[in-house]
Amino acid sequence: MANHSLRALFWWKKLTKRDWAIAFVGFTIFVFIYTLFFDYRTDQASSLDLSDNDVVDLTLLHNAEERGAFCLDGSSPGYHFQKGFGSGSSNWLLHIEGGGWCNTIESCSFRKTTALGSSNFMQRQVHFAGILSSDPSQNADFFNWNKVKIRYCDGASLAGHPESELKNGTRLFFRGQLIWEALMDELLSLGMSNAKQALLSGCSAGGLATLIHCDDFRNLMPKQATIKCLADASFFLDEQDVLGKRTMESFYHDVFHLQGVAKSLHKDCLSRVEPSKCLFPQEFVKSIRTPLFIVNPAYDFWQIRNILVPDASDPHNNWRQCKLNIHSCNPDQIEILQGFRNSLLKALSEFQQIEDRGMFINSCFVHCQTWTAETWHSPSSPRINDKTIAQSVGDWYFNRNAVKLIDCPYPWERGGKNQALIHCSNAIEFIFNQILPPEDS
Repeated sequence: MANHSLRALFWWKKLTKRDWAIAFVGFTIFVFIYTLFFDYRTDQASSLDLSDNDVVDLTLLHNAEERGAFCLDGSSPGYHFQKGFGSGSSNWLLHIEGGGWCNTIESCSFRKTTALGSSNFMQRQVHFAGILSSDPSQNADFFNWNKVKIRYCDGASLAGHPESELKNGTRLFFRGQLIWEALMDELLSLGMSNAKQALLSGCSAGGLATLIHCDDFRNLMPKQATIKCLADASFFLDEQDVLGKRTMESFYHDVFHLQGVAKSLHKDCLSRVEPSKCLFPQEFVKSIRTPLFIVNPAYDFWQIRNILVPDASDPHNNWRQCKLNIHSCNPDQIEILQGFRNSLLKALSEFQQIEDRGMFINSCFVHCQTWTAETWHSPSSPRINDKTIAQSVGDWYFNRNAVKLIDCPYPWERGGKNQALIHCSNAIEFIFNQILPPEDS
């Protein structure tokens, strides 16, 4: 289990040109690599038309050494800050990048040699797109806000604590909570303390960090300000895999104990269930007091690959093609995927009833959807009831409408009530065309 994500990273090099011609396959590979290890390639797969204004420099945390807030390797954490303007100059949008977790000394030691464990490997400039874009046609509600992309370099969703470092005998720094605290103090000093409106968001492991710190973020901000949170592709399920094993539960158990994350988690959850299970959103999301929006695909390919059908539970590769392309799944596999979708909807049923909650659960075979224009808001973006994710989030944030949208299930049909699902394929195919590798890659 410890290295299943690492092994999965390199198989894509064996694909032929014909394999890459399948849009879903190309997108799956790209985002899987992106979210687990090489998020620094954001600039190569972001928006249709990015201006120089959307190229944002990396800023290293100024008081990192004084606060003891370090990445896994001991380097200073970083963020990218784009100043707001006009009517958005007093509003703030924060987005925490994703990138999985490390659950062993070995995987954390590898991770510290990448941008997900060290600022020494982080790209010095990134493009802001999707929810971070300054283009009003792409990001109508938030384009002129102060925007911050928080780089993720601790391997535990900004929840690790240094006390556990004494146990491992290596030069690994588990400082996620200290990174969060020091970063918030720095942003507050830059003007966030005067915010009138703010949205804390994140994707994948960054979305889990958003859920963990959502109420703390609310408490740091002015009482009169409108503060809300958005978690994208981060509702990781506590489900058995296809062999009946609790693969993800075991993985989170290791992360929990290795990095000592208990102090960052919700206390009521810790007293109610086995403590490491409090990394699963379904166990603590109902305790979050701050208004919250969930964006999640019903067929999240990361969860299918790592929770439902991890490599160790598919020794004969019976699921290989299905995990690459949902169109390649046989009827029995589709039935299992529908069961996984039903588990997600059941886990969200209580959340759905809370008045200030919002949700956009589409049926795309994707992972994160807020960080790029093609899935956030474009002519080919995924839609439910003819609303893109950007429009849905805006309607919820500004109280224009209640937004609790659940797409119809796969298989997708052309026309009728399933017309919106055609956009799943369109958006993915566009991104795929942008990152198609050369023949010899």
